[in-house]
Amino acid sequence: MTIEVNNETNTTIDIKELSDLARFMLDRLRIHPAAELAIMLVDPDAMEQLHLQWMDEPGPTDVLSFPMDELRPPAEGGESEPGLLGDIVLCPDVAAAQARGAGHSTTDELHLLTTHGILHLLGYDHAEPDEEKEMFGLQNDLLQQWRARVKDRT
Repeated sequence: MTIEVNNETNTTIDIKELSDLARFMLDRLRIHPAAELAIMLVDPDAMEQLHLQWMDEPGPTDVLSFPMDELRPPAEGGESEPGLLGDIVLCPDVAAAQARGAGHSTTDELHLLTTHGILHLLGYDHAEPDEEKEMFGLQNDLLQQWRARVKDRT
């Protein structure tokens, strides 16, 4: 699995940890090992431009997802296809503000946003109540598994 993380900000980010998290999530979702994912971290100005261009909404946002080959998790017992999963764009400054409001670390917020972005790339959405329940439930389960794994390593 190819996961490329590019930090285009002045914020210090643990690139390896974000890559490890993404790999963990994709493995848990049984995504083909030849899938490719890109994660980019940008400043608020760059995020605002992307937000306006692609969502027609002003101001920076926390995460944007750009799916490529519309890969999906396989059915139970099935196999996924190789391909380009897509790109996730994160804004650490927005994540930091949200983390303060939520009472947790910026790192925790970036982990949540990365997981959220991956789920969007895989076709999950939260526009309808039943979709939101499914997506956010899976997001929380995956993050709990990640935190337990990280805790076991220390």
